[in-house]
This record gives sequence, C-alpha cells and structure tokens, in this order.
Amino acid sequence: MPTIEHLSERTPNVSPEQLLDGFEPSYRFGEVSFDNYIPDPQQPSQAAAVQRMREFAASIGGASGGGFLGRLFGGGPRKAKAGLYLDGGFGVGKTHLLASLWHAAPGPKAFGTFVEYTNLVGALSFRKTVDVLKGYKLVCIDEFELDDPGDTVLMSRLMRELSDAGVRLVATSNTLPGALGEGRFAATDFKREIQVLADQFDVIRVDGEDYRHRGLADAPAPLPDDRIEAYAEERFPDRTLAVDDFGGLTRHLQRIHPSRYRQLIDGIDVLVLHRVETITEQSLALRFVVLADRLYDRDVPIVSSGVPFDELFTQEMMGGGYMKKYFRAVSRLTSLARNAQLDEPVA
Repeated sequence: MPTIEHLSERTPNVSPEQLLDGFEPSYRFGEVSFDNYIPDPQQPSQAAAVQRMREFAASIGGASGGGFLGRLFGGGPRKAKAGLYLDGGFGVGKTHLLASLWHAAPGPKAFGTFVEYTNLVGALSFRKTVDVLKGYKLVCIDEFELDDPGDTVLMSRLMRELSDAGVRLVATSNTLPGALGEGRFAATDFKREIQVLADQFDVIRVDGEDYRHRGLADAPAPLPDDRIEAYAEERFPDRTLAVDDFGGLTRHLQRIHPSRYRQLIDGIDVLVLHRVETITEQSLALRFVVLADRLYDRDVPIVSSGVPFDELFTQEMMGGGYMKKYFRAVSRLTSLARNAQLDEPVA
C-alpha cells in the first residue's frame, strides 16, 4: 500500500546552508551532458548552441578578462563579455544545455533558478551572497526574468559585482536581456539597470518547438474526483503519495516562501490533486509556477480532477506580461499528467 501524506500539512524550515547546498542541477538534470542533448535537425541553432556552450566550458578557469568594469572602462579593444545568455521558447532544451555546462565546467560553481538566487540574497544578505559567489568560477542562472523593480536593481548589482570579480555567468530565459521586465512593471524607469545586465552577455538564440510535446497526443482529461485516489494507489503501489485539495494547497502555498517549495515536496513520489480550479489571482499563479517547476525537477507524476492544466490560468494571464512563465508551467504540468495517466516518461 502507498504512503499517504498531505502537502498542506507540511511546513519545511530551510537554513541558509541548506539553500547553498542545493545550488546544483536538480534530479532530472543530474546526469545530462552535451552528448545526450538531441538537437532538432530542423533547427540548426540548437546544434550551434551546443558547440558554443562546449567552447565556453573549455574556456572556464583561464584568464578572467579583467572583470566587467575593466572591460567597460579599460583601454584597448573590448574583450569577450562575462557570460552567455540562452534565449528561446520553453521546451527547446535551454536548461539541459545549462546543466550540461555546469557538469562540464570546473568548480567551484553554482546552478540555480533566478528565484533561488533572489531567495538566497534574502536569506544571507546581499553582501554575504556576493562574498560567497565571487569565489566561484561559474554561476548558472536558469529561467532568468525580472518580475518587479526590486529584482531588477538587485540582480543588476549582484551580476555586476560577480562579473567584476571574474565570475563567468550563463543564463537562460524566454526574453532577450534588453527586453527583461517588459509588460510587468515600468521597465523604462529601470533602463540603466536592465542595460547593465544586457551588456554582460553574448546572446545565443535557441529556436524550436516544445520538445515535451513534439508529436505527442494531447494531455489526458482529468479523472472523476471520486476515482483519483483509487487510481493513484493502484497505479503507484508502495510509493509516497501527496493527496491534497487544490484549494487547500493553494492557500498553503501563500503561507510558505517559494524558496521552501523544493523541501515542501521532498520525498513525494506522486501528487494527487482534488478539484483543480482556474487560478484568478496573479500572485498565487506565480507561486504555483514555482511549485510546477519544483515538481518537474523531481519528475513527480500528477493525478488530478477538475479543470485540465491548460485551463489553470486565466486567458488574461496567458496573454499578459507573465505569459511565458504560465505557458512553461502548463507545458510541464501537462508532461507530468501524461506520465501519470498514459505511462509516458516525463519529457
């Protein structure tokens, strides 16, 4: 018989040391490499990106180039920028490439999502975070996005100081660095900070369609609510199931900082969600995006009732400033639902 738990009853405590220990690729990217990234033959930019990242990995550990301020104000020809920026839609393999770089590069090194770095600053303080990370050879930032003015100023300062210390920086995003923040806040008021970020990267474009759904059938329909627990117990015997009401779980997410979501689902093999509803509050929607990322990191299958995941966010959200975040979450949740009901591997 499976073990039953409830995420809504978990309140994880995470120390700063535990946060730092977690700055490495997640379980699903724990053994990826450039060799097992499969470029789409119809998208030559993907193979080009692999080659560029291989070359970048080989360059880490050599001369730093004098840091950001030296490159900006120093004499002579401008040297190479501090880092690379992988720009492309969701599901084209940017995180796979970033994790492959992390595995190939010498240490010390850090790998985390954008929100995990901002959470680290909140836990350690800005100065302590700089002091820790400036001793690293490489800092990888996945899912880079600027959601508010405070993050813009914070990440501008952090990356400028790391770059000036000779740290190599590589980021992935669905938005070009010069367009970060557009549609979310008065980005024009922070043009200088955004430009500082953009100036530190050479952009690599990764084109393609979402690999999670290339040639695959549509997501399965949600199950009847009175069947999902029995279905999950039969489908996943001897596993640990988190069984939660969607409303209760979303209320609980609002009481827990997103930096703790990784620990919130620790040890959970399958998520069973009763009565999924469309989320209408943006702050909650953004928290659920973080939860979706952490579930996807751990390959946690999802069995659910209620609305399908392509109706999880409102049409206004799917067409607004955070649309790329929401599309990514729908893509990942759909992959996890396919795994649970169609026995397909999580893509």
